[in-house]
Formats: sequence, structure tokens, C-alpha cells
Amino acid sequence: MEQATIKQAAAAPSRGAPIHEGPPPASRMPAALQALRYVRDPLGFLIRLQQRYGDVFSMRFPFWGRLVYVAEPGLVKQLFTGPAEQFHAGEANATVLEPALGPNSVLTLDEGPHMRQRKLLLPPFHGKRIDAYGELIRSATQSVMESWPVGEPFALRPHTQRITLSVIMRAVFGVHDEERLSRFEHLIERFSDRVSSVLAFPMLRRNLGPWSPWTRFLRARQALDEFIYEEIALRRAEAAAGEEHDDVLSLLLAARDEDGNPMSDEELRDELVTVLAAGHETTATGLAWAMERLLRSPRVLAKLRESVAAGEDEYLEATIKETLRVRPVIVDVARKVTAPAEIGGYELPAGSFVMAAIAALHYREDLFPQPDEFRPERFIEEKADNYAWIPFGGGVRRCIGAAFAEYEMRIVLREFIARADLSAPDPKPERVTVRNITLAPGRGTRVRLNRPLR
Repeated sequence: MEQATIKQAAAAPSRGAPIHEGPPPASRMPAALQALRYVRDPLGFLIRLQQRYGDVFSMRFPFWGRLVYVAEPGLVKQLFTGPAEQFHAGEANATVLEPALGPNSVLTLDEGPHMRQRKLLLPPFHGKRIDAYGELIRSATQSVMESWPVGEPFALRPHTQRITLSVIMRAVFGVHDEERLSRFEHLIERFSDRVSSVLAFPMLRRNLGPWSPWTRFLRARQALDEFIYEEIALRRAEAAAGEEHDDVLSLLLAARDEDGNPMSDEELRDELVTVLAAGHETTATGLAWAMERLLRSPRVLAKLRESVAAGEDEYLEATIKETLRVRPVIVDVARKVTAPAEIGGYELPAGSFVMAAIAALHYREDLFPQPDEFRPERFIEEKADNYAWIPFGGGVRRCIGAAFAEYEMRIVLREFIARADLSAPDPKPERVTVRNITLAPGRGTRVRLNRPLR
């Protein structure tokens, strides 16, 4: 029954509905209160709005104005596959992310420049290329796990962050010298600490003195940039001397576009920071949620342990997909409408922001029956439609690092499940909390290691 339901809902028509007067429906509560409710319960707030208002609805946020959300596969497909010149993802992302990522990031570009960067970035993150990083990921995981205390509750998410950061520093940037690794880690942590406030609150993007959030962010960004440009120069020199490396930076230095042109240093910097931002905290948060859900789902955890012990991957892969469904790391995906567009029977003017509501979509009863249940089997019984399960976005803007992220999660979770007997000190589910632009476990996934590692 579930299989047919998913297909029927995903195939629902998205166009041809009568044009409605005015904007999509929205709550009448003040914008500040809507923002507060979103921050307190980002998943539940969007889910309730979709259930109340339907496939297309609006929210109002301070400084951002009206945001239009779509939460139906046909409408999401229209958004993701519509003309790139009419639906600008880069321009939408840049309103939040450009201070951190820069103007040359694949996330902040549109149309031709975006496709150029995407083609240059794609090869290092797909196919057999990512298999080369398997042992590095496994080694980083094992090293971090050795620091876990036995019998004492601790937050797991900082540990998964250490794993993913270690992988990025080595696999993406190619940094292996211990002294430089320590310096790099410090710079990244300081940059991450400074970036959250200026991204979330645009009014803080002004110089209010040497200790204002914006000025402190600029100092942290400059220090990180100096290190990255040093690495680029070092790698260029090594390449000129005939040395070969398999890290992502080295591969990008060798990449050429259709006209035979390489990336500039500024382009390399922006793409490397993009990979750092998109592949560090997001994957770490996904891993933390996976363990949070598993430790509160004994049946699933037992089945996963049996599967991992047998050397099988199917149930592990399904567990990762179900984690990203029930606890998406990113709540929505944005497009800015550059010319008037009809979405779900509503005429949207140029300049409108339209969001694919990941959270609301993943909790639709007609797409995922009993959506609150953590049940990986649903992804074995039936492959979800491309526009119903969208934790990595979709279309030509789908996250370039999606395959790498799922590969990394498989390796790390396999080590956790095979070697560690973990339990949850508190059986109550952890609340969803907004951290930077991600949805994280409220207590960082509190766990207890019951006995020494196997």
C-alpha cells in the first residue's frame, strides 16, 4: 500500500490549477513571533503550516519578508527543474551565505557561471574517486572513538564534528603536517564560531567597533583565508615540481573548463570554503541524528547490528536515508524568482523567495505513511521519488557532495555500531535545535559507552 501511495502522490499534477487572488495563505501572527516559533520548533512549525494551509503556504520573517513554501513533489519538481534564468538558487543562497562562502561559490552562482563551477567540482566527489578516501575516514573515526570515556555520559556531536573536520582537512585540503593541522583546526573553529550570528542576522553586518560581531567575523575570515591561500600556493609549487596528490585541492588545481581555463585562486578559495561549510557540520549533524534515532529505536538498532556484523550494506544505507528523512539537517531549499512565475495556482512576482519545504515534505502522511516512525525498511520496500525525499536538494543544484556524505556516514556508522556499545542516558528524544543553518540535536546526542570498545 505504501509503494502505491508514494508513486501516486509524487505523480500528482502541479500545474493547471485556478489562479488564486493574492499571495499563498499564511499565519496572521507577527513576523517576529513566527520567527520565534520556527526557532523553537523548526520541524513542527513547518509541518503544522503545511497541514493547515496545504501544498503552498507563506511565512513572514523579520528582515526577509514573505517566504513562499511548497511541500508537494510536483511543485518541488517545477521549482527544481524550472528555467535556471527564472529560478535563481545562487542569488537566494547569497543573501545568507555570501559573506562566508564568497561570490565564486557554486552555491552562490547562477546559470552559466554556476554550471562551469559545478562541472569543475563534480569529478572529485563521485564514482570511484571517493572510494580512495575510505581508509582515511575509517582511521579518523577510530582515532576519535579512542577518546570516548567509558560509563560517563557525553555529547556525541562534537566527536562527529571532529571526525568530519579531520576528513575534510586531509581529504579535501590535503593537510597532513600535524602543526599545520592544529593551526588549521583552530582557524576553522574560530571562523565557525563567528559566522553564525552574521549569517542569521543581516543587521549585524556592519562595523560597530573592533569587538562587534561583524568585525570579529571579518578577522576570523581573513585569518582562515590566509591559511587557505598558503595551501593553494604550496600545492601549486608541488604540482610544478612534478609531485602528485589525490586530495580534492590538487584535483581542482588540475581541472580545466571547456575553454581550457583553470580556476583562479579566488575561485578555489570560495569552493574550498563551500566544501568545508557544506561537508563538515552537516555530515557531523546527520551522524549525530542517526545515533540519536537508533538509540531510541531498539528494533532498528538490533537489526542494523545484525546487518553490519554480516557485512551487508542495504539496511545501513536505508538507515541513513531514513535518518535524513525524519531529521533533515537543512529545513528548506531556496530559489529567488527573477521573473513572474505561477506556482501551485499562485502568481508570484519577480523578487519572491520560494522554498522547497524539506521538513514538511518528509512528514507528509501520503508520501511516508506513519511519518513519525523511524523505519528504514520504507527505503528498501520502495525507492522514494526524487522530489519527495530531498535532503540534498535536487535538479542541477543537488548537493555535489551528496555521494561523499552518504559514503562517509556509512563508514563512520559501521564503526560506531560494530565497535561501541552505546546507550542513551535519557530515553526522551532530543529536541530539534537550530545551530547556524542546520537542525541539530538539542543536547548534542547524549550517549554513554557502556563498556570498552571492541
